[in-house]
Amino acid sequence: REQPAVAVERLDGVTRERFLRDIYPRRKPVVLTGLELGTCTTKWTIDYLSQAEGSKEVKIHVSAVPQMDFLSKNFVYRALPFDVFVRRAAEVKHKEYFLTEDEKYYLRSVGEDVRKDIADIRKQFPILAEDVHIPEYFEKEQFFSSVFRISSAGLQLWTHYDVMDNFLIQVTGKKRVVLYSPRDAPYLYLSGTKSEVLDVDNPDLEKYPLFVKAKRYQCILEAGDVLFIPALWFHNVISEEFGVALNVFWKHLPAESYDKTDTYGNKDPTAASRAIQILDRALKTLEELPEEYRDFYARRMVLRIQEKAYRNDYG
Repeated sequence: REQPAVAVERLDGVTRERFLRDIYPRRKPVVLTGLELGTCTTKWTIDYLSQAEGSKEVKIHVSAVPQMDFLSKNFVYRALPFDVFVRRAAEVKHKEYFLTEDEKYYLRSVGEDVRKDIADIRKQFPILAEDVHIPEYFEKEQFFSSVFRISSAGLQLWTHYDVMDNFLIQVTGKKRVVLYSPRDAPYLYLSGTKSEVLDVDNPDLEKYPLFVKAKRYQCILEAGDVLFIPALWFHNVISEEFGVALNVFWKHLPAESYDKTDTYGNKDPTAASRAIQILDRALKTLEELPEEYRDFYARRMVLRIQEKAYRNDYG
């Protein structure tokens, strides 16, 4: 069976200096509590949210089942006025619905032009942005995006990684977050940046036998908690209650390392993409050899990659 979950460390009242000196270099998730987040934690009731940003249209995910799967796309995109969406997302049973009376809703804010513009709460939700004080534990020029999120109770997002560091700021409601280290990627059955294992609590071990080797980290985020998720850490999020959150992503690599066309913060760094293309070409070249030679030289390539690129100091 799976290993028992390791509780993510919770630290209260961490200053910027302490974060950068003691926590950030460790590259492990941590829950920061007692930070000054502004009036959003008390003001953002359903009524206030509804009237603050009014009836502007938002594009949302609607799912008939609680576990959303980005690979099989078991959800539909729909548009609703923001105030209508907030009220619907807060309901358990719906009088008006798209698919079923207990469908789940999820908003992930996007830029005006999804292909070119990043999500920035100051631009997409300027009135709500005034209520938020984002912990600035990074330099202004490192800022990449601030993604406003609202989820129905019970909604589960697929396991994935991002290529930038981020703070998940839980403003209202409660979330459970399950995380896996980048080192456990071989056990997560990846398809791009996403894991095929949707149900991390009851995985299909016949289909995904190696998943038991992945070390599970877990935390509960209450309103006002901030989870630091280092780049490349896999995370699976379940909204235990209707809730509002804000993700803030920032660049911790030099700006030129990132793909210029990346508006979501999940495209691999350009050097990584180039390396994967080169590897694919190398594997294609190996196909010119008979099977036993192909097998032998593929194993030698694996050994070479391990020797040249693997870290030895993983904790």
